[in-house]
Amino acid sequence: MTDAPPSAPDLEDRTLPNPVLPGVDMELIERMTWEQKLLQLQIVWRPDAAEREALIRRGIGSTFWPPSAEETDAAQRIAVEETELGIPLLVGLDVIHGQFTIFPTPLAQAASFDPAVAELDARVSATEARSAGVNWTFSPMADVTRDPRWGRVVEGFGEDPYLSSVFTAAKVAGYQGRDLSAGDALAACLKHFVAYGAAEAGRDYNTTDVSARRLRETYLETFRAGVEAGAATVMAAFNALNGIPMHANRELLTGVLKEEWGFEGVVVGDADGVAQLVNHGIAADERGAVIAAIEAGVDIVMGGSLLVDADGAALVAPDELSAARVDDAVRRVLRLKQRLGLFEHPYIAASGGAATERYRDLARQAAERCAVLLTNGGALPLPASGRVLLAGPYARSLDHLGAWVQHFASPVRETLADALAAELPGVDWEVVDGCGFFDATEASLAEAVERAADADLVVLAVGEPSRISGEASSRSDITLPEGQRRLIHALADAGARVVVVLATGRPLVVEDWVERVDALLCVWHLGSEAPAAIAATLSGRVNPGGRVPMTFPRAVGQVPIHYDHERTGRPPRTGGALLAGGPMTEITGPNNTDDYYTSKFLDLPLGPRFDFGHGLSYTSFELDGLALSRDVVGAAELEAGIEASVTVRNTGDRAGDDVVMLFVTDEVASVTQPVRRLRGFTRVTLQPGESTRVGFRIDGDDLRFWDDGDRRVLEPGDFTITVGDGSAEQRLSLRLEHTA
Repeated sequence: MTDAPPSAPDLEDRTLPNPVLPGVDMELIERMTWEQKLLQLQIVWRPDAAEREALIRRGIGSTFWPPSAEETDAAQRIAVEETELGIPLLVGLDVIHGQFTIFPTPLAQAASFDPAVAELDARVSATEARSAGVNWTFSPMADVTRDPRWGRVVEGFGEDPYLSSVFTAAKVAGYQGRDLSAGDALAACLKHFVAYGAAEAGRDYNTTDVSARRLRETYLETFRAGVEAGAATVMAAFNALNGIPMHANRELLTGVLKEEWGFEGVVVGDADGVAQLVNHGIAADERGAVIAAIEAGVDIVMGGSLLVDADGAALVAPDELSAARVDDAVRRVLRLKQRLGLFEHPYIAASGGAATERYRDLARQAAERCAVLLTNGGALPLPASGRVLLAGPYARSLDHLGAWVQHFASPVRETLADALAAELPGVDWEVVDGCGFFDATEASLAEAVERAADADLVVLAVGEPSRISGEASSRSDITLPEGQRRLIHALADAGARVVVVLATGRPLVVEDWVERVDALLCVWHLGSEAPAAIAATLSGRVNPGGRVPMTFPRAVGQVPIHYDHERTGRPPRTGGALLAGGPMTEITGPNNTDDYYTSKFLDLPLGPRFDFGHGLSYTSFELDGLALSRDVVGAAELEAGIEASVTVRNTGDRAGDDVVMLFVTDEVASVTQPVRRLRGFTRVTLQPGESTRVGFRIDGDDLRFWDDGDRRVLEPGDFTITVGDGSAEQRLSLRLEHTA
């Protein structure tokens, strides 16, 4: 158990969405030439210093962050003082989970089930990035992800729309603060709009095909939450959706985002995403791609010089684009600059370039809330004395920052071996690699087995290196690399007691070894202070309280897999595999049980290895006394809200955190519903013997669903309310008698 991380500067002031300011002075837009307008709608992908200066002098509206605060000020000075219009620059950068101080990856943050962790990361990130000249971040990633083969699951908040929505809103709040014009605020960018996480086969950039109802229920919901939280910008996704590339999808970029939701901010294309409309085959050339994208609702084109060439000449003529659409896009861009306070304060008040000790401490405390104890046969927490062997590629590696970290990030300063020696000085530690990240030799395996024979326990630090998760890092095989699996089996074959520490950017398939080890602690990639946080968790000074935000499958063949799957007509009814331990050829006809013709795999037990919400603790908890303030309601009473409450008690002998989750099941509906949907969660800290009452508000939004068209409906009937913590559950029935 660890206390909630303390606030970063002004973190206690939760975000209120910034109001849309009055229209930018129309006189400025009326003074602009066609070329000057188009320049405001273009950001060139990573120009060198000379190219950047030339573009700024011509009046380009946005740039990627120059490599120093001083160079950022120099760029702004050219834009403001040496161009005809004096319009300041948007300065963008991918600040995903830290600028200089690196926090846990977003997926790891979601595992905390504590949105304050995400908000803290974003607040520190905004402070550091803005001090270095960045005023716009391409984060958070609001994509719901159900396929762990997709490398970018590490950037998001997992498989559940509700959890992802809460964390998306928290990130927006942290980045933007209460006042976007403040010197420590960043314009947030919701990405990637939309359904990018549904890529076929989990292959990055691949096509997606999603029904209108699934799009509304799952993939649009997190973006709607981010827009409601006040996100300043939205990024179009690389994928085609139902045959229409998102960079040219007017129905969604304009129809849903801007018109239905009233989004007043900026829509930016992803890197070269507009030019890639040619590759998609819906534009004959880049001119056609730009026209299609702008008309669809893209306001800023990210990529090459597609709107204005290197000499400042327009590449698209006024009669090829709607003048009103271009003026609307320019107005949105100028309004964002106004909201950021760039017209009044274009220069940087302070310069930053490294993590401070205070921010490192905050990152460590955030990391301590993200680890998930997946299994424990009593081997954890570690003893304070005795002989322990530390082995595996993460024993002495500094690779804890995770995917999407810039080259100037402050490095990890100690290894796990260093941190454990400091955390448990009474232990006689021995350290050996045993294998590399991808391979093992017979000699290295033999050395690890020999050293393990003299130890009371082995701590085996394994996992995915950061470089094989993230963008363009999809994997068809999501097991540990072979060398690491060989080391686990070699130690288990030798009879060693093994605690596995798993650092990863995605859920992995652990089926071939998970039952051979004595404990499994998933630590994800925890950032700058990962080793200290992991050591504190292994020692028991920190009691792990995280939960799985994304299902761990038993085999890749189960993917895509998620807890809130829809009911089928033939659900399985047993927990065992029909062919467990036997070949397919042994089945010559239907099984004699009623369970044969049901939805299952013949060669796998039912369900995943670790389901959404799973997580253990070094203490134990009990749920009791679930109650509803009303169990029969009408529509008006429901809209006013009812309460579900339960008592949580720490029944163990050490302090710890429990995560209590509320799920709703619609028992009979006009459209097939998920078996359950998360509609609330809270993380509580309890001392031994302490109890507390946890309450959740339920209203009409929690029971509504999208029909097979474009309506969100509320139907009368019976609902099951389930409250659980990943280990135990309680259920009650709720009846909605009528609707308006």
